[in-house]
Amino acid sequence: MHNALSVDVEDWFQVGAFERTIDRADWATLAHRVERNTDCVLALFADADVKATFFTLGWVAERYPALMRRIVDAGHELASHGYDHQRVFTFAPEDWRADLRKARALLEDASGVAVTGYRAPSFSIDTRTPWAHRILAEEGYAYSSSVAPVRHDHYGWPDSPRFAWKPLDGSALIELPVTTARFAGRTLAAGGGGFFRLLPYAFSRWAVRQVNDAESRPAIIYFHPWEIDPGQPIVVDAPLRSKLRHYANLGVMAHKLRRLIGDFAWGRVDAVAAREAARIA
Repeated sequence: MHNALSVDVEDWFQVGAFERTIDRADWATLAHRVERNTDCVLALFADADVKATFFTLGWVAERYPALMRRIVDAGHELASHGYDHQRVFTFAPEDWRADLRKARALLEDASGVAVTGYRAPSFSIDTRTPWAHRILAEEGYAYSSSVAPVRHDHYGWPDSPRFAWKPLDGSALIELPVTTARFAGRTLAAGGGGFFRLLPYAFSRWAVRQVNDAESRPAIIYFHPWEIDPGQPIVVDAPLRSKLRHYANLGVMAHKLRRLIGDFAWGRVDAVAAREAARIA
């Protein structure tokens, strides 16, 4: 069973936890660490001989086009994460279409490859965005990995299917929700990010095994480059909960990733999407 390994490429100050603390207008004045951190991720993957998908902000591609070329030259998939991490449900439909087009143009111009995958910032495709999958299909995307089928204070679509599904009749577009596990009748977030960083490694290993072995489905796992950077700046005036979520266990993240990569088989999201599309055709 090959699982999908993905990286949401954004800088430390662009995360949902700080969106009410750090103004977008101040981003240019802050210490940019995304290129350095993403290069560290590329090195980690090269050491493990594994390929992945990099869901990247157009904002990042605009400033670091050479990084986009390094990603694709290493054999990884480059996919879209929108332009500047604005959540999908904050847009009017046609404004979001414009955001999609802007981000994709920047990614493709920088990398020289076609972009066919998309992940919404903060998994923000949900019941508030009934038009989102239709627009993705009209814009020619092959897949989305933008839904978290859980309840969470920042995001979630708990009634979504847990595994790959087709959101539109007559369209080949598929949605690949981030991985969840089932325990005692509850659906638990297990797709990576803060959950992977904060919880014991044994939980993530159990969750991936459950999905692979008991349910015969691939896991969809993600993390961010800033999560392997314990030296990043501290946002002192952020809410305590946000600081706990963002900064806890940064120093152990790289080690846990190496364990996860070594314990299971991994590949790009587009490859997993193609296999899942064939399965549910």
